Amino acid sequence: MAQALVVPLLERGRIPADQLLAVVGGARSLEQRRGALPAGIGLVAADDPSAQQVWTAPMQLLAVKPQQLDAVAAAAGPVMGQPLLISVLAGVSLTRLQHLFPGHRCVRSVPNTPALVGAGLTALAWGEGIDQGQRDQVRQLFADVGEVLELAEVKLDAFLALTSSGPAFVALVAEAMADGAVAAGLPRDLALRLSHRTLAGTAELLDRRDLHPAQLKDMVTSPGGTTIAGVRALERIGLRSALIEAVVAAAERSRELA
Repeated sequence: MAQALVVPLLERGRIPADQLLAVVGGARSLEQRRGALPAGIGLVAADDPSAQQVWTAPMQLLAVKPQQLDAVAAAAGPVMGQPLLISVLAGVSLTRLQHLFPGHRCVRSVPNTPALVGAGLTALAWGEGIDQGQRDQVRQLFADVGEVLELAEVKLDAFLALTSSGPAFVALVAEAMADGAVAAGLPRDLALRLSHRTLAGTAELLDRRDLHPAQLKDMVTSPGGTTIAGVRALERIGLRSALIEAVVAAAERSRELA
């Protein structure tokens, strides 16, 4: 996720590569990332003494696994001037961040993977002491990869369940629809492409025309036709309920992680 956020900033010239320092877990991660990141970025392993330089930066992006958080905080060097710490960690509260990083001003962010293609959604919740200039900096960081919303922290679990876990649910639907088309006689490559385009086009139509999903469903569903036969099959197997429960389960898991 850190890479998805940083690379567009570099491509748009927002930040020079030589002003970025990326710290990764170890030698293996170092080799994996070296070829994936643009040239000019400082890239070091966490056990390299020069990794401590990251704690002197005015803006720091925290994108480690939640179970690594305590170790990262314990290894943090001294900070000057209350730098911004922007966390993308699921379920890690502002209270915990501010306890672990007392010298920082903390921001909790929930971005999603469509940021990779500039179609992301990010929710922001502000910690204590964030001034207007810092808020503008953080908004701009995420605006370069999609739409930015500001939410009360209590709403972030539901936001995460829908927007961050949601792409996986949509991907399952895309795969299943393509499988159905293969079963009905289409070649695999064509079925996948058509499934992706159908989902993308439908989402764009809903968004641009500001349609309620039920309106679009009714537009497509004619009496005694093919679509109502398919909708009936989906209702029979409980697709609607399954998706509702998937989002609720993801939100509950996010709360558990906190």
